[in-house]
Amino acid sequence: MSAPGSTLLRPRLMGRAGVNAVVGLSVLYTVLPGLWLVLAAAKSRDALFGSDLLSPSGFSFGANLRDLFTMDDGQYGRWYLNSLLYAVLGAAIGALVSVACGYAFDKYRFRHKEKLFGVVLAAVMVPQTVLALPLYLMASKAGLVNTFWAVFVPVLFNPFGVYLGRIFAQGYVPDEVLEAARIDGAGELTTYARVAFRMLGPGLVTVFLFQLTAIWNNFFLPMVMLSDQDLYPVSLGLYTWNSSASVSPEYYPVVIMGSLLAVLPLILAFVLLQRFWRSGLTAGAVK
Repeated sequence: MSAPGSTLLRPRLMGRAGVNAVVGLSVLYTVLPGLWLVLAAAKSRDALFGSDLLSPSGFSFGANLRDLFTMDDGQYGRWYLNSLLYAVLGAAIGALVSVACGYAFDKYRFRHKEKLFGVVLAAVMVPQTVLALPLYLMASKAGLVNTFWAVFVPVLFNPFGVYLGRIFAQGYVPDEVLEAARIDGAGELTTYARVAFRMLGPGLVTVFLFQLTAIWNNFFLPMVMLSDQDLYPVSLGLYTWNSSASVSPEYYPVVIMGSLLAVLPLILAFVLLQRFWRSGLTAGAVK
């Protein structure tokens, strides 16, 4: 007859083993594509087509990197700079706008506030691909199609960022602190800029990272808006090269190398800002 303690311990161990198995499978699912990308980027075209990724032969990392930045007169470098401009500048301005709007929704009273916020929440559920055609028609009326602004302006306004901004304002900015600033004679703009904005720093970084990821991976909007390849972001440019690879196989190694370099800014941003990002995600979790 088994002891009661061992009966209780066995399901607990089985549950822990099941959780560890799920975590291990999730890690493999996440890591293996990245590992394949790293190995494939270092191989020549012949080794890549031969599926001989683990063999030390066919190592061609330097040649692939050189070919990437010389292909089509250095087009990839322009695409990379375009993506940095779209994503970094757009995410910074978009985060400022989103956090300011969320702060206003939380701290100010005005007519139909909750109804307007309901519209913001409804906009969160609208897929971005659905908005591409209306945005194209609006940009066409304004004469902005096939320009930098046709891609840059729409990414500055993010309903999900406004929602997060309101959550962060509730969790980080006490009303008592704002009242104290107003009693000291600070105006609303001064109160926000010198008091609330500093408290919203972790929230601002969190919204920035979400915006950065979304804009960097944005594909459909540039495809609709742009026809000039000099304005392409990395995502659309690599798609163009990949489409040409079926006719010109020399594009395959440079597409893989370009894909590897394309993920580096996101990894770098998350590594450098992870301290603020993690604290931002726990906003309001503990009172």
